[in-house]
Amino acid sequence: MKASVKHIPNLHPKFFWDFRFDSIDWDGGYKMVIARIIERGGHDQIDEIVRFYGREKVITAVRDEISFLPNYAIENALKFFPELKREDMYCYLNRKDKPYHWI
Repeated sequence: MKASVKHIPNLHPKFFWDFRFDSIDWDGGYKMVIARIIERGGHDQIDEIVRFYGREKVITAVRDEISFLPNYAIENALKFFPELKREDMYCYLNRKDKPYHWI
């Protein structure tokens, strides 16, 4: 009997330092994965999540499902996905220019 090979995106574990990388639910946790890569990844990593999840799923997640991205990550998303509009992004509308603080 052949062991099943787990289908995972080709992303470095450093992007998921706060998770057990080998236990990430790549399908169920797609919003977390996409948000993390939009926020912290570069062009190659964004290309990989588009390859893994499909462009439509990534765009839908960024536009409609991810509740928070910092301003710079919103700008990154707009550069990578020109079909997105800031005013249509839930994470942009959700913040309503509220200041936020990071550690």
